[in-house]
Amino acid sequence: MSITIYHNPKCTTSNNVLAAIRAKGLEPTIIEYLKNPPSRTKLKAMLKAMNFAPRDILRRSGTPYDELGLDNPDLSDEAILDYIEAHPILIQRPIVESPKGVKLCRPSELINDLL
Repeated sequence: MSITIYHNPKCTTSNNVLAAIRAKGLEPTIIEYLKNPPSRTKLKAMLKAMNFAPRDILRRSGTPYDELGLDNPDLSDEAILDYIEAHPILIQRPIVESPKGVKLCRPSELINDLL
């Protein structure tokens, strides 16, 4: 089974999800999204697969969310994607892709739906 995790090694939840994948005997493709963020096209495809809007994957804690005014409900999806491209730290993690779908695995137990 092919699995990809958009991972931040400094995140406990992301590390827990990675450990759960490995506990099933699988070795995922690990993309440290802060070093190699997904392209806008890839991000849109993942959002579509999750049935999410860009706002649904925004992370507030430890990011420039507040200073960028991302709580403004008038911001378009394209504007939010612009901010995400400029600041990949805004992406909530981990996002996991598998043959069973794409999911933001917060809480980490959500990985079970993809394994």
